[in-house]
Amino acid sequence: MEIIRAKDFKPEKAHEIPPEIIDRVREILIDVKARGDEALIEFTEKFDNVRLDKISINPADIEVEIPDNDRKVIEGVMENITNVARAQKASLTNFAMEVVPGVRVRQRIRPIEKVGIYVPGGRYPLISTLMMCGVPARVAGVNEIYVATPPSHDGGVNPYILYVARLLGVKSIFLVGGAQAIAALAYGTESVPRVDKIVGPGNIYTAVAKKEVSGQVGIDFIAGPTEVLIIADETADPEILAHDLLAQAEHDVYARAMIISNSREVLEGTIKTVEKIIKETGNEVARESVEKNGAFILAESIEEAIEIAKEVAPEHLELQVRFPDRYVEMVDNFGTLFVGELSAEALGDYSAGVNHVLPTNGSARFTGGLHVKDFLKIQSILEVYPEGFEKIAPLAVRLAELESLTFHAKSVKVREKKLKESK
Repeated sequence: MEIIRAKDFKPEKAHEIPPEIIDRVREILIDVKARGDEALIEFTEKFDNVRLDKISINPADIEVEIPDNDRKVIEGVMENITNVARAQKASLTNFAMEVVPGVRVRQRIRPIEKVGIYVPGGRYPLISTLMMCGVPARVAGVNEIYVATPPSHDGGVNPYILYVARLLGVKSIFLVGGAQAIAALAYGTESVPRVDKIVGPGNIYTAVAKKEVSGQVGIDFIAGPTEVLIIADETADPEILAHDLLAQAEHDVYARAMIISNSREVLEGTIKTVEKIIKETGNEVARESVEKNGAFILAESIEEAIEIAKEVAPEHLELQVRFPDRYVEMVDNFGTLFVGELSAEALGDYSAGVNHVLPTNGSARFTGGLHVKDFLKIQSILEVYPEGFEKIAPLAVRLAELESLTFHAKSVKVREKKLKESK
């Protein structure tokens, strides 16, 4: 771990996906589309070492026992996410307006009918992911929510995932993971209905699969390795900074934990603390992540740090500076911004109510995190009456003629003729 100067830091571009992974994912998608449940069972046995007796379970049919305190934690977190999601929905409204007299445009907001949520398995059961995806879907009014998640070693599902699914009213949980789960949700099988949109994070195979089926089914976005960028000045606490970097690094060896400071002392103190914590805990995932993908950057000023952050466009951006409010309006590109020392990124991941399904790989330049609107269709409705038709018809005709789209123009002209004849 070494400090580099800001002028020498080159923000990493989007991770390149190896062609062999793309080819393998396409093979899986084609196979699931052709053979349905049979392919799902075979892939689950191959990749998860579980031979499924059944692919689908109904959460409502299964009682689950978890400690009362954990129930309260889950319900408290879901309440916070719900409050934010309701505020988001309230900001999106139906409206009607007259563009010009006789031309009426309406906006209508309707929920998506069927949504599939992918919940990764692997080293950790991502209970929070189901809440982050499921709560805004439910608040939006989605009628049918389905979940796909890899099975546990006994062919079942994690009890906490099951408990949250019951609270959300999930119709079915499919014990399938990876690219094959995305294929099932996108195309449908004997046991899995085709959904209208797929949301939720996953590994590189899941991400590639979502990219491949996008257009045939809606997706949230293509997520890459998780990332945090901390902007810190001389007042920042190296112990807090080190723990925030490691909180990101422990996700996997591809995670990107980065810090920019105008204080060499803060950077040196943070590096020493990171090394000390890793030595004490023996966390090899975090060690490899920080050593391979971490960055400790020395800037001339906080303003220079902000310019670098704008280019990086990180998933999580922290302002650990004396007067953070001074800089909030200066930063542009991020998934979620964490303002001040107490605004730990982990609070955003879990309990603050903001969504943790966020853009990575620089895509925060053009999109934000998962939102209630991702589960809604914003529709336009046009009504044209004679007074308005006479005003806007000539405009449409001329534009159609400029684009050499003859029948566009004629479809308006025939109406002009009939309107004149009716007078």
